[in-house]
Amino acid sequence: MTKGDMYTKKIFRKILKEGCMDKNPRPHYEDYYPNAVYDKDTNTIIDKDNNIIELNSNQWIVFNRNGVTLCTPAHTLSVNSGVECSYDLSKGESPLISLRPIACKSSIAEILWIYQKQSNDLVEFDELLGRNTWEEDHKINNWWNDWALKDENENYILNNQGHPTIGSTYGEVIRKHNLVEKVLKDLKDNPDGRRHIISMWQDDDFLLPHGLKPCAFMTIWNVRHARDGKDYLDMTLIQRSSDFATAGCINQVQYTVLLMLFARHLNLEPGIFTWKPVNVQIYDRHIGQVKELLKRTPACDDKDISIEINTDKTNFYEMTPEDIKVKAPREKIKKLNPQLKFPLG
Repeated sequence: MTKGDMYTKKIFRKILKEGCMDKNPRPHYEDYYPNAVYDKDTNTIIDKDNNIIELNSNQWIVFNRNGVTLCTPAHTLSVNSGVECSYDLSKGESPLISLRPIACKSSIAEILWIYQKQSNDLVEFDELLGRNTWEEDHKINNWWNDWALKDENENYILNNQGHPTIGSTYGEVIRKHNLVEKVLKDLKDNPDGRRHIISMWQDDDFLLPHGLKPCAFMTIWNVRHARDGKDYLDMTLIQRSSDFATAGCINQVQYTVLLMLFARHLNLEPGIFTWKPVNVQIYDRHIGQVKELLKRTPACDDKDISIEINTDKTNFYEMTPEDIKVKAPREKIKKLNPQLKFPLG
């Protein structure tokens, strides 16, 4: 198995064994029943096939033109301590898992959107993904659309380019405080310093309109003069909350790539990436999928996986998603461990 597979199974077992259920969930699931009707007297939904869905006291409905949407609170099972993952990139250790397919391309585009483009513009993210249709249909084709700034009528609040944004968070905070350039300069000028920190948690910026507050919000960087005579760049990612079943691997892969890009920019060797999440959770509707993942046999190990960066480029600001390739036996993974659905709250 990959080291990512090992940690994933270990964390899943910990959450199932020790996790606590929340009491006040904020998100909810939405199940749509087309051509269904709601019977108020019996508090049931009768679907188009005459099946009866009984509602409990915590559920509510929304009427649609052609059906009924059932809203169910999305609870989480979580732990608040005891989770840490560490990968020595110089030894080929990888956070990528082979228990199911992972969307590496979009995760790499996202990390460049935040730290390189330093953007909150959702059209710019679509451009990095090669999905930009804004001029044709005014649609956003990435998951950040759920966090776009909107007015009281649910219309997008547009920036000077006429594009939707997520407001004063993530890439906008990076740009506003020049956080990346400061750290890169300090790592170059003062490599043995112990204050190389990028923090996207800026309370004053959150007083301005914004979408999702950052989950993976802080990176701490250190140069290590190793006994093998090489200088390595190590990085620790602090994450306040991890929806582990859906995005735990994705966050680790994209920040591994960020470490490799910074190291290339600074002419250092990629060293040790450490992931320190605090609240690590799985949603109640993901418990079945988690148990399935625990039963699965990994499709490969670390030697079958590599992350390769275009050798013709060193400048962090010149890298594109096409310059970063995650090499893995994708077809083998898909065949042995096909994708699972993880409903989002």
